[in-house]
Order: sequence, then C-alpha cells, then structure tokens
Amino acid sequence: MKLLSVAIPCYNSAAYMENCVNSLLKGGEDIEIIIVNDGSTKDNTAEIADRLAAENPTIVKAVHQENGGHGEAVNTGLKNATGLYYKVVDSDDWVDEKALEAVLKTLKYMVDNNKELDMLLSNFVYEKQGVKKKAVMQYRNAIKPKHITSWDGNIKIGITQYILMHSVIYRTQLLKDCGLELPKHTFYVDNLFVFQPLPYVKKICYIDVDFYRYFIGREDQSVNEKVMIGRIDQHIRVAKIMTEEFLKTNIESKRLYKYMLQYLSMMYCIASIMLIRAKDPEKLKVKDELWQWLKDQDATLYKKIRRSPLCIWNSLPGKVGRGIYVFGYKVAQKVFGFN
Repeated sequence: MKLLSVAIPCYNSAAYMENCVNSLLKGGEDIEIIIVNDGSTKDNTAEIADRLAAENPTIVKAVHQENGGHGEAVNTGLKNATGLYYKVVDSDDWVDEKALEAVLKTLKYMVDNNKELDMLLSNFVYEKQGVKKKAVMQYRNAIKPKHITSWDGNIKIGITQYILMHSVIYRTQLLKDCGLELPKHTFYVDNLFVFQPLPYVKKICYIDVDFYRYFIGREDQSVNEKVMIGRIDQHIRVAKIMTEEFLKTNIESKRLYKYMLQYLSMMYCIASIMLIRAKDPEKLKVKDELWQWLKDQDATLYKKIRRSPLCIWNSLPGKVGRGIYVFGYKVAQKVFGFN
C-alpha cells in the first residue's frame, strides 16, 4: 500500500501539468500520483497523462473521465486512491522537493508508530507572478510543530490563518467515512473539501515546511477577481452547502466550532465583497438575498457571522459602509497577494 495518494485534476493542463507531476515524482515509491483528465478537449492533456503513467508505471495512474469539474476530479481521485493519506495538488501548482521529503518522513513515522494521524498540516507559498517576496501561509504560531494534538489541544488559529486545500493532507479513510462527495461543475469546492471533514479529525500534526507552491497569475484562474465575480453564483452555492453541513453536524469541540464559524464568515465576506465589486445594483440584491437566506436557515448563526470581525463592516449602510468593506479587502489582498 502507498503512503500518500496525490490527485492532480487536469483540464486542458498540457502547458503546466508535467511540472506538477515531476515535482511529486521525487517522492518515489511512497507516492501514488493520480492524474485525473477531466474531459480535456483543447490540448493533449490525455496523451501527456498516459505517457507519464507509462514512464512511471508503479507511481503514476492516468484516469480519464467526462468533464465533471474540479470537484468531480477530486472525487475520482479519492475513489482511485490506495494510499493511506490523500492530497490534492492542482495541475498548475507544484510542491517543494525538500518539504516533500519531510512530509513523507512524518507520515511514515506516524504509520510505523501507530499514531493514527487524521490530518497533517504544512505551509503553502503564494507563487504570485511578478512578486519577488512571496507571501507564506504558515501556522507556527497557531500549532506547535511536530506535535500531535487535537482541536481542544494547543491550537489557536488566527483570523488571517486558514486551513486550505493547499495546506492539508487527510487520512484517506477519514474522507471516505465522512461521506465527502464534492458537487459537479462547481468551482471553489476546495473550501468544502477542507471544511466538511474537520469534525471527524481527532489527531492533528503540523510541520513547519513550505510544501505547497500555489501559483497565481493566469487570467482564467478561478481566484482572479473578474473570474470570481463572474462565477459568484458558484461561490455562493458552496457557501450554502458548507452552511448546511455546519448546521447538521455535531461539533463537539468549542475551538473547532469557533474556527469553522470563522471559515464560514470568510465565505460570506468574500461573497459580499465580490458582489459589491461587481458594481451592479442587481448584484447588491443578490448580496441581500444571500444574507436573508442565512437568516432564514438559522437566525442565531446569522447574527454570529454578521457580527464576526470579517463581516461586521458589511452591516454599515450605503456607499460608505461598502467602501470601508472593500478597503479592508484591498489591504488584505496587498498583504497576502491571494488573487
């Protein structure tokens, strides 16, 4: 059995997917790389996937499917995973060689010593084009490195820190046991991928290495602001699914509850800002409808999110309130370079 399965969703990814795969091949036989060709038609993604699988038959699998979107590619990767742990790496991203070695060494230690680790965290780097000093999302002040803990242990995740798909490795069976299945033809499902399994996680470890390199720079990238505004309906769809999961799940840990509430607040914050940035009266109506939907689902949760540090500015009326909200977003955008 492999130690780590890595799914690489590919859709017309011929220009960069090989760089991603090559960075992971350095993990050797401990790794299983599952290239999921999600119905690519505009380039030779399928041929590259088959070639890489033929060249590395004990490491690389090529799986071809009809186009189902990023979430369905993640689902397919999980169904085909034989590794004890599971990670998703997008085809335009890559991993650091030395950090990969540290990740595999840590996972191997956990398995060999029956530690039953559920989630391994590591840092990720915003590889934004044209920016010399790369921002790093790290957790060293939130979780003691190389230390197994739980949600009620020594964890304190700050308001600017988020556990994203780039930073997380889950135990494969945990993802299957929690019934994770991402919706088809929907962007931004990486948030759901991270969010839904959290209450099932009992043992957590963080290693302070810059493992994942998150590329930002393509105009068609889902995090590009114009693209996000155009696909805001999909972000809202994911936010609603996450809200429903939150409301129906028994979250025993108070710290985890607080963190998941913080994550939901971020989703509503981003949706509100993008709808404001659209500069369209109809989009402002959509924003109001979203908040009304949340209120209808659970008035208490609505109040908590509305009054959270991320969303409280949204309560200010008129242009001034919206202006302050957007200003805060621009400051964060400049600091972290997230789109």
